[in-house]
Amino acid sequence: MIDPKIVDTIEAFLALSMLLEFESADRLRELSQTMRQHHAEELAELLDKLAGYSDLHASEIQELSDGHVLPDLATMGVSWEGLEGPETTMYESINPDMLPYDVLQIALRNEIKGQEFYTNISLNSPTEEVRKMAAEFANEENEHVSMIQRWIEKVSETQQAN
Repeated sequence: MIDPKIVDTIEAFLALSMLLEFESADRLRELSQTMRQHHAEELAELLDKLAGYSDLHASEIQELSDGHVLPDLATMGVSWEGLEGPETTMYESINPDMLPYDVLQIALRNEIKGQEFYTNISLNSPTEEVRKMAAEFANEENEHVSMIQRWIEKVSETQQAN
């Protein structure tokens, strides 16, 4: 069992990070589809863009994994804090009646949890290489948090004007 709170090898870190990014991309695309049902195309495109960032991050992690033998998370198991990974919303939280503001709050919460996940590893891993890489990943997640916060402000201003 891999405990995400105690990441002591670069291989475990890369495997967890790749899983986190794959799950995040999938869920962001589900949220995007929900917004398309509400004809909120601009927001759906933002969510697709964020999913693309997760895809890109997963690709970068795959490149960083060259020369490493990553643990098979499917057979080893991952002990996430909840049922889902840090950047993943539970399926029950997604419904076709969600409004753009609700979707943005979910996306923001997920990005913050991802940023916190990487930050905690950067502060607590006993391995310097893991701490350094986790800090870089946390900075990338922070950029996503800022992007979503700007969108929340935009949506809030639009709702207040109506």
